Amino acid sequence: MDLDKPPAPPRRPEARRREARQPEGCLTVAIRLPVRIVVLVLVLPVRMAWDALVGCGRFLRDTVLRPVGRALLWAGWALLVWPWVTLWRHVLVPVGKALGVLGHLLLVVPLRRLHARVLTPVGHALARVARAAGAGLAWLYARVLAPVGRAVVGSLEFAGRLLAAAGAGVWAGAAWPARHLVVVPARVLYAWVLAPAGRSLARLAAAVFTGAGAALYWTARVLLVLPALALWRWVLAPAGRVLAVVAREVGEALGHAWRVAGRISRAAGRVLATLFRWILVEPLRWVYRALLTPVGHVVRDLVLRPAARAARAVGRTARQALDGARQTLRQARADFRRMLLGEPRPRTAVDRREPTGRETRTLGSSTTALTKD
Repeated sequence: MDLDKPPAPPRRPEARRREARQPEGCLTVAIRLPVRIVVLVLVLPVRMAWDALVGCGRFLRDTVLRPVGRALLWAGWALLVWPWVTLWRHVLVPVGKALGVLGHLLLVVPLRRLHARVLTPVGHALARVARAAGAGLAWLYARVLAPVGRAVVGSLEFAGRLLAAAGAGVWAGAAWPARHLVVVPARVLYAWVLAPAGRSLARLAAAVFTGAGAALYWTARVLLVLPALALWRWVLAPAGRVLAVVAREVGEALGHAWRVAGRISRAAGRVLATLFRWILVEPLRWVYRALLTPVGHVVRDLVLRPAARAARAVGRTARQALDGARQTLRQARADFRRMLLGEPRPRTAVDRREPTGRETRTLGSSTTALTKD
């Protein structure tokens, strides 16, 4: 094995199928080319129409159906789901909680008190009465009903034993005559008369049915099976092989024609896309780059930016005017308050025994007794 040679590329499934296929006859080779030509002529318009429909469907899906679907989904949520959610959250849930509290106060609490104050004592009393009645019934069963039942069962057992003894005696007296008068003659009749006659009739019927079956078998074989076998072997099987070859070639021709038509359709699509780009897209792009972009830059530099600067200056002036008017209003209000109420009292300084400002007490300074030299 040579390790320097690169590994052979994997073969396609079609090549493997061709190698695994048996040698083809002249009929297959004669049928293949015209069938493929005819099928290609028939399939090419269908494939091009299919590719056009696929392209239109994808464009329609991306540009129309998806936005419309999202809009319908949002509208359905806003019109159908959100009102019910709001109704459930802000109306039904609070009303349900209120009804639950009201039901607990009006039903559960009274029923609980009724159970604790009325039904429980009544139940205890009924349980005591039932226990007393059960004790009385147990005494009645143990002292009265059980002895009476035992006496009745004993009398019935004695009567049964008497009847069984009488029946055994009657059966012993009648069994011997019945055996010698009925069973023995019937057994002799079956062994010496009925069984030999039945075997003879069975052999005769088997012979008759075997002969009739053989005659019917050979008649059906000669009249039906052999002609059908000859028809299948000399007519249907060759015709089936020819039809199978034709069907296989037609199927392979359809697949081959579909693939070739796809390549032709893609090439035609690329040509049409190139023509569309040259005829419409490139001129529009040139117009945008050569005309609209410079005009837009000119409009931006000569109109929009000066207008923006003027608008910012006007806004700045308006803010300064508003600030001045606000300060004037504050000053006028302070003067009016001073005129009515007088000058405010000056605040008296309070010695807080703490340094203020930058002279606050710190551990790094010498203001504490611990850090003095």
